[in-house]
Amino acid sequence: MAQEIEAVMGYGQKEMILASAKEGVGTQEVLEAVVQRIPPPTGRVQARLRALIFDSKYDPYKGVIAYLRVMDGALSTKRPLRLMSNRRELDPLEVGVFRPAFAPTQQLTTGEVGYVATGLKTVRDCRVGDTITYDDHPASEPLPGYRPAKPMVFAGLYPANADEFPLLRDAVDKLHLNDAALSYEPESSIALGPGFRCGFLGLLHMDIVQERLEREYDLDILVTAPSVEYRVLKVDGEEMAVDNPAKLPRMEEVLEISEPWMNVSVIAPERYIGALMELVTGRRGEFKRMDYLEHGPLEDAAGRRVLLEYQMPLSEMLLDFYDQLKARSQGYASMDYSFAHHAPANMVKLDILVNQQPVDALSAIVHADRAQRQGRQLVEKLRSLIPRQLFEVPIQAAIGGRVVARETIRPLRKNVLAKCYGGDVTRKMKLLEKQKAGKKRMKRVGNVDIPQEAFMALLRLGK
Repeated sequence: MAQEIEAVMGYGQKEMILASAKEGVGTQEVLEAVVQRIPPPTGRVQARLRALIFDSKYDPYKGVIAYLRVMDGALSTKRPLRLMSNRRELDPLEVGVFRPAFAPTQQLTTGEVGYVATGLKTVRDCRVGDTITYDDHPASEPLPGYRPAKPMVFAGLYPANADEFPLLRDAVDKLHLNDAALSYEPESSIALGPGFRCGFLGLLHMDIVQERLEREYDLDILVTAPSVEYRVLKVDGEEMAVDNPAKLPRMEEVLEISEPWMNVSVIAPERYIGALMELVTGRRGEFKRMDYLEHGPLEDAAGRRVLLEYQMPLSEMLLDFYDQLKARSQGYASMDYSFAHHAPANMVKLDILVNQQPVDALSAIVHADRAQRQGRQLVEKLRSLIPRQLFEVPIQAAIGGRVVARETIRPLRKNVLAKCYGGDVTRKMKLLEKQKAGKKRMKRVGNVDIPQEAFMALLRLGK
């Protein structure tokens, strides 16, 4: 019951009610105390309708169903509605409340939480945080705080088999009906063929989309290493946004590259301060503030809590940062972050060449100070992931025209001398020379199949 009480009231009120519950007060008395001590919802019943959308889903029969809370006025199905952000008009099909299933009602009044079936065909038209009002008598201004969802993490989605691209396209179109935060556009990779460049709210959102595509639509897909959106200022004065390393111009044409920085807040017990500071500063984080939080009756068993505030690049948070945060604090630390600004940085493009051919899906934009180390780690990882061929396969990491790391996959060797039981040595030399020429020709025209694990190797470098 403590979690339910904490969700609807302040910290002090929750403590008083829990204390009365410990003294032997029954559930009925506790619920009555909740009714008496929690103030009623604020709002004006006679004002023009303003309802806040906090979630939405797609129903094949009723269209988009918006979950909302009525802040002012009353909502019914007798009058047409309007979405205030995009001025989209709609005729409501059904209004109801959660009990916990959908229960239709005549109307929703001020302070009530329920749903409205809009009949819209895409969730993108009904965004979280938007305000619903009447079309014939709209409110003068929407509820504050609405901002359209902006993707922060980008990755490529490709079918494991190029012939399944139509299935992937249909699956992404259907998934987009239920997920308005997903953005995508078609792209083509030299190594992987046709696919989509998708934008996600974060790494968790990317994992959810991948799992849904694989489980709900029975697809075998390849996901490239995630990247963020950089702002590139070219020498000729043109400014462009780059979320795909393959689209980054040549370094001779680039004047400046700016990367997104985030405001990061970490709350953890004080005994883990040193380990967490080492983690954040090792990811190019800049310290801002540290505060000790006040003690409370239900203080953490791990000790007094501390609030750490940093600014750090978003690209540094992609490589298992949250996992390391939990590991170094034994699970006690929690994190929140928000966008701060774009700042210039010394970024370079790290290219990966397999058998002298660049693999655009393995390219990455990294900081210059870490490019050589990250390139060495990546080629070492790829050497263990790419299967051996009948010819020697070099794996190189290059920055521009300079190779900074190299590993070689040794070829599978067939014993061509097994059939020789003696005879002249020139016969053996002739067979070895013939094998050498064949391997040289194979290396020139052969193709190397790269498994899916290789494309996620960037994610596991930090581990």
